[in-house]
Amino acid sequence: MRGEYGERDGDAAGQPAGGGRTGPATEAFITHRNLLFTVAYEMLGSAADAEDVLQETWLRWADVDLDTVRDRRAYLVRITTRQALSRLRTLGRRKESYVGSWLPEPLLTSPDVAEDVELADSVSMAMMLVMETLTPTERAVFVLREVFDLGYDEIAEAIDKSPAAVRQIAHRARAHVAARRPRGAVSAAQTKGALDAFRRAVETGDLQGLLDILAPDVVLLGDGGGIKQAILRPVVGADKVARLLHAGMGRIPAGASLRPAQVNGHPALILRLDGAIDTVVAVRVDDGLVTGLYAVRNPEKLSYMQRETALRR
Repeated sequence: MRGEYGERDGDAAGQPAGGGRTGPATEAFITHRNLLFTVAYEMLGSAADAEDVLQETWLRWADVDLDTVRDRRAYLVRITTRQALSRLRTLGRRKESYVGSWLPEPLLTSPDVAEDVELADSVSMAMMLVMETLTPTERAVFVLREVFDLGYDEIAEAIDKSPAAVRQIAHRARAHVAARRPRGAVSAAQTKGALDAFRRAVETGDLQGLLDILAPDVVLLGDGGGIKQAILRPVVGADKVARLLHAGMGRIPAGASLRPAQVNGHPALILRLDGAIDTVVAVRVDDGLVTGLYAVRNPEKLSYMQRETALRR
């Protein structure tokens, strides 16, 4: 039996039989693992499914004759993309029966993710939701081209399309995303400032403070997955959102804490009850105002908030 990411001719710990080193297949996979996870996560919006895709990728990679592989990174990305596309279609059927709004699985990320502005933008909750509106193939092409800067020929091999078709899909996906993405570049300082003002207003019960920091067309989405209580439909408008939050915070126990964290490469808030994570609140900020609030309460989506996840391009 082969262990996770172990060599086919090795023991359960992934060590080649009779030796003290991992084999070239394992070394290549480990070298690119964080990149492959990032590709899968950006395509799926689910860390748990991304991990499953990585396991499937490894099983296929372990059977490859490395002497026939010219570019191991590109080959691994191709396997990962195909597995993620297959899972993305399954995930789409799962979302159809999901209770309430479906939000991407939040990740606790390290400061270096925020420093890579393009990567942070691509994994932000707001952008992940925009990518949810793409078809599976459009999403794969957009991620591989716009985020990872793969060539059209490489993408064509990954999705079994011609380079000309990939160019058309990329153009269509870019236009679709451009029409829905955040209105302009927002610095980390601006996002943090808006989030700090939001947090102060929530903690002090300052209704006017909430109204001042929320954009007139702000949207609040909640994801409880049918396990935890959450709003089932989007709430739109500063007045409605502010009053809902104001009333909701009044029902939270005195021992609760609302603390900042880096989530998906951006400042966010974590609500803890009795020390346990209850809700992760990610935000979208445009022109200094909060235009999107994404509250994830589904406990099945909070396991990756316990430790930092390494994302790479």
